[in-house]
Formats: sequence, C-alpha cells, structure tokens
Amino acid sequence: MPQTEFYYFPLKALGEPIRMLLAYGGEDWKDNRISSEDWPAFKPKTPFGQMPLLVVGDKQYAQSIPIARYLGRKHGLAGADLEEDFLIDQHVEFLNDIRAKAALVHYEQDPAAKAKKHEDFSKNLYPGMLAKLDQILKENNGHLALGKLTWGDFVFAGIYPYLKAMLQAPDLDERYPAFKKLEQTVYSIPKVKAYADAAPKTDL
Repeated sequence: MPQTEFYYFPLKALGEPIRMLLAYGGEDWKDNRISSEDWPAFKPKTPFGQMPLLVVGDKQYAQSIPIARYLGRKHGLAGADLEEDFLIDQHVEFLNDIRAKAALVHYEQDPAAKAKKHEDFSKNLYPGMLAKLDQILKENNGHLALGKLTWGDFVFAGIYPYLKAMLQAPDLDERYPAFKKLEQTVYSIPKVKAYADAAPKTDL
C-alpha cells in the first residue's frame, strides 16, 4: 500500500474535515502539521502554493473540498447517483459561501473597514444565510444532505469552530442548536472520536 500523508497547518480550519475522513476510513496515514516557520520552504512543493495537501504514494491531491469529496467517495460517504452527489455538492458549496463571506471580514487588515464589514454582514447577510443553513439541516434529519451521514457532514463539523470565529459568533451554538448537534454527531463516531482525542489540541 502506498504511504498516505496529509499536510496542513497546526489548526483545524480547512484541514480538519480531511483528517476526520482519513480517520473514519481507517486509513494508515501521517498527520503532518506544518508550522508557519516551515511553510515558506514547503510551499513550493505544493501544486498551487496552498494547503491542505494529501499525498498518496507519488500522487498529490490539493484543494480542501475536492479532497473531502474524494475521500467521501472512497469510504462510502457519497451519494448513490449523480443527483444525490449534486445535492451534497450544492449544500457543501453553500456552506463554503458562508465561510468565504466571513473570511472577507476575518482577514481584513484595516480595523475600521473590518468593523464596518462585520456590522454590514451581521445585519444584512449572515442572518439569512445561517437561517437557510439551519433549515437545510432540519430538512435532512440533522445532516447537511440526503438525510444521512455524508462527507458533507465532515466538512461542516471540521470547519465549524473556524466558522464561529470568523463570524464572531460565540453564541452560534445557542442560536442554532442543529449546528452544534451535527458537529457532535460527527465527532461521536468511534474512529473520529479516537482521532480527535489523540490529536494535538487547537481551538481553530
């Protein structure tokens, strides 16, 4: 069997869904957490100058969502047909839209502009998007799609702490209990729990 190695920063963020999927699949893999000091030297070795990066033997797999989709298909967490696969993709991309909007605020360098964007998005954007996400979970038996466990749930659970931080919404669990429940559903899977219990502790 070819060696499987995963590379990401010492954070959960976009890397955690992939780590959890590798754990769920029972794969023999190495969790490489690249520090900010080591990143400049490692960056040229990646396909697009970005992480996460999954390496299986001599093959490199880049981009967080395609990697998660690949592992989902590999480990029985994809749809049964094209239509089901589309629904998972659709809802994952909507989740990623929320993350991307929040990232515009989170990574804004100018404090005044950051505060203005956060106020605007919190009033005019986030409520509608979060309500729709909550509706999706309620319509799918607490899952992101198809009413059952899919790789999309791993994406949700893995980025959830990161999303809360970027939204500046520490009360998100209380406002949308379905969000926290889905995170707990994924982390309670025995192989995922075993991984999480042994992994280095990080808030995001």
